[in-house]
Amino acid sequence: MVKRTLILFVLLIVLVACGGAAGTETAVLQHIRLPMGYIPDPQYAPFYVAVDKGYFAQEGIEIEFDYSFETDGMALVGANELPFAIVGGDQVILARAQEVPVVYVMEWFQKYPIAVVSKKAAGIVKPVDLAGRNVGLPGFFGASYVGYAGLLFANGLALADVDAHDIGFNQVESLLTDQSEAVVGFANNEPVQLAARGEAINVINVADYVDMVSNGVITNEQTIAENPELVQRFVRAFVHGLADTLVDPAEAYEISKKFVEGLDDSRMNVLEASLPMWQADILGYTDARSWDNTQEILLQMGLLDAPVENLEQAYTNDFVE
Repeated sequence: MVKRTLILFVLLIVLVACGGAAGTETAVLQHIRLPMGYIPDPQYAPFYVAVDKGYFAQEGIEIEFDYSFETDGMALVGANELPFAIVGGDQVILARAQEVPVVYVMEWFQKYPIAVVSKKAAGIVKPVDLAGRNVGLPGFFGASYVGYAGLLFANGLALADVDAHDIGFNQVESLLTDQSEAVVGFANNEPVQLAARGEAINVINVADYVDMVSNGVITNEQTIAENPELVQRFVRAFVHGLADTLVDPAEAYEISKKFVEGLDDSRMNVLEASLPMWQADILGYTDARSWDNTQEILLQMGLLDAPVENLEQAYTNDFVE
């Protein structure tokens, strides 16, 4: 009887200890609002997976998704009002040129996701085929414009060699109605939409011609100096979700339905088109050469007056395992 009582007492202590640990973990979760730069979308599956499977919670983090503009995230992180945001590498360089102390700590998109899309009948197969053609862009700003310019420069073309127009975010309709001979958009968006409509298209991916820095996680110098453990835990949780997404995209898509209102099975192709752009030997690693390439393109575009001093301080691989 004594032995049985002792066993029950030990079990009770274990249960109380476990309950106390769980309560403590919940109590110490740090709430983080994360600017995403775009609307809820299957391309954010790695984040949704990391939240749904508890990877962020295991690192003591509670995520609130903030689907505001990329520029908002940059400003808030630069002012140390928020610790993290999802931002493109080109925007990091432009911010550092203005002495905004942001730091890129994890490269999510290993391939620059911009592409030039045209109908097969237009015969635009190579970048040099764009010379003299009517090309529609969503605007002369942001990743689409920078990627488009990088593609031209890498193939001996100048911006003036192409008849480019601002068509807003109407690339699909502009191409289908022949208002544009080619359009610039995201490789995991416009080409996917056009293919789903049965349109025969040619796609020229920027990443096939020039290595540039695309979307990733940024923080700021103060957070790195005062709380590097938070940066490490955030990056580790996200990379865990990214790895799971690459291994099992179907599961990741089902999880995304919990976070994207009205998401049905029709947009699995968006996630499938994104996967090759995320793959890397070391998930999250960023290469110095891609930063040099991106800065050179910004200089040629006239968006930078001079090279950024100490460009290597704009990014780090210290938190990528």
